[in-house]
Amino acid sequence: MVPRRVRVRGSDRARLSATFCQMHRPRLQSSPVLPRSSREGTGRNQPGPVSVIVTYAVHGGLRIGPGRTARRGLMTTSTSSAFVPPARVTARPRLSERHPGLYPLAVRVHRARRRLRWLTSGDRWASERTSADLAVRVKRHRSLLLRELGASEMWMQHNKVTNLRLAAARVDRILVRPGETFSFNRVVGNCTRRKGYVEGMRLSNGDAQAGVGGGICQLANLLHWMFLHSPLTVVERSEHSFDPFPDNGRVLPWGVGCSIVYNYVDLVVRNDTDATFQILVSVGERHLEGDLRADRELAYSYRVHARDEEFLRYGGEHYRRNEIWRTVVDRRTGESCGQELVKKNCALVKYFPSGVDVVDLGGPA
Repeated sequence: MVPRRVRVRGSDRARLSATFCQMHRPRLQSSPVLPRSSREGTGRNQPGPVSVIVTYAVHGGLRIGPGRTARRGLMTTSTSSAFVPPARVTARPRLSERHPGLYPLAVRVHRARRRLRWLTSGDRWASERTSADLAVRVKRHRSLLLRELGASEMWMQHNKVTNLRLAAARVDRILVRPGETFSFNRVVGNCTRRKGYVEGMRLSNGDAQAGVGGGICQLANLLHWMFLHSPLTVVERSEHSFDPFPDNGRVLPWGVGCSIVYNYVDLVVRNDTDATFQILVSVGERHLEGDLRADRELAYSYRVHARDEEFLRYGGEHYRRNEIWRTVVDRRTGESCGQELVKKNCALVKYFPSGVDVVDLGGPA
């Protein structure tokens, strides 16, 4: 297939690949590449966070003073007023949060709605397994089981490993045939004590708490990362509204994780291709391991990366934002066919961002 050449002018040249594959035009149009001039305060002729008024250095939480420099933790004050905090952070507390006694009822309502959707959607749900590995590896990834957190939280991480073993066994060797849809919650099910799940680490409003089945989000994160490197269509995915931990040993870009709550906060992908895919997952000695395979060679491969990573200070709080982009590569020629914006992320940071650049936007006290 002959690539189609597109002339790109101005500041868009840094954003767009000059080559688009004809086959991928509908997919790329569904996630358009935004010109720099249309994004928040980053247009070529529009001052954004680079408009510095005051510069001072922060290192290890200590302010060094105006006009001085440090190797890490440079903070700049900007005149930008385009920043808007995430809606989930600024929104009025939900009714069930203001009246905790209503929370169990709210959960039952959400679960009933999701079951009704499952029954009436008309989707063909992936459930078949096979013991034989499919022929072609699409993407392989593994993630550390234990992270270096506070000593008081390590017991939850060790329990998380137990939960991951149970959940991974439910997902392992699932086939996603053409036209089928994979739902994490349908396959894994409700993580209850009766099934052997124990109290692991769960995130609630960015805080680590103990909860039965805690930690299975790590499995969803691994699956989502592999799905992004395939032509599978991500139908549903919900991320955490907070950045809870510093990047200690982070391998994946920030902002590609998933939030899972049975059964109404889910990770769902649909197979719109002619190929059959297979999910292999297991818990090793130190890593959660995943392998996405297919029954045939695929025409394209995918590279996923983060752009415009930055920490912001606004209204006395720290925020983090970036963009997740995906590059489509023709396997036959090795050429880039185009790029697509996957997600814009912005979250409230729950720790002090020491040793990183922070842009001070001012904002309300």
